[in-house]
Amino acid sequence: MGDVAGVSRVSSHGLSGLTVVLTGAAGGIGRALAEAFLAQGVRLVATDRDAAALQKLAADWAKKGDVTVLPCHLGGDDDVRAFTASLRASHGRVDVLVNNAGVEYPTPLADATPTGAARWSALLDNNVGTMVRLTRALLPLMPPGASVINQSSIWGLTGVADFSAYVASKHAVIGLTRSLAWELAPQGIRVNAVCPGWIRTDAALRSLSSMALAQGRGEDEVERDILARQANPTMLEASDIAGVFLFLASHDARSLTGQAISASHGEVMN
Repeated sequence: MGDVAGVSRVSSHGLSGLTVVLTGAAGGIGRALAEAFLAQGVRLVATDRDAAALQKLAADWAKKGDVTVLPCHLGGDDDVRAFTASLRASHGRVDVLVNNAGVEYPTPLADATPTGAARWSALLDNNVGTMVRLTRALLPLMPPGASVINQSSIWGLTGVADFSAYVASKHAVIGLTRSLAWELAPQGIRVNAVCPGWIRTDAALRSLSSMALAQGRGEDEVERDILARQANPTMLEASDIAGVFLFLASHDARSLTGQAISASHGEVMN
């Protein structure tokens, strides 16, 4: 019995043959989600703005299932239109859209420079604007029963110093999710969000380093304090939360829409 990204190959979520679009597929959580969805027998369309990183993974993914790699910078309307046209021609429909792409970096309020203000605005557009842009573009390809899954964060349910733009963006993702759940329900489309806790990814570890530097403490000490706030005090791996996405994509989750599910080892219970 094999295991891909922490998801058993024999554990079927009824997703075989569905077309799944996954953004931010080349690294971190996105890479683990690509592996997990491929193990379910979906037709995966993997996109990322880092075309080189995506291409490095393409050959390995192709050995594991039906995958189409379409690099795209979701920040531009022209790029999104071109991506949608390619997808329409190659697949014709989108059964599951996973809006996973995003960035994470500190934006302390004390940084009032033009560069700091630009970084603040850019992060919001990257983490929220891209979701709106792509979801709107792909909506005509989504049949009744389709599922949209937006990547938020436990920081979308709480807050933390020095990361105001990221925290605001993740709160906005939850608000967007709830609004679209109402808006798209008449079309039979469900919209939910996943709020991961601390996942051992490069982005999260960079944030941990930034927090330690700002506090004048060691990274190990800051990590111990973070994990102590969890019911299960261990750092999650990206593969640990893949099953949440598989479930939300499946017909078994048909009663769920407008939900923000915390996958955080109990750091946030809502």
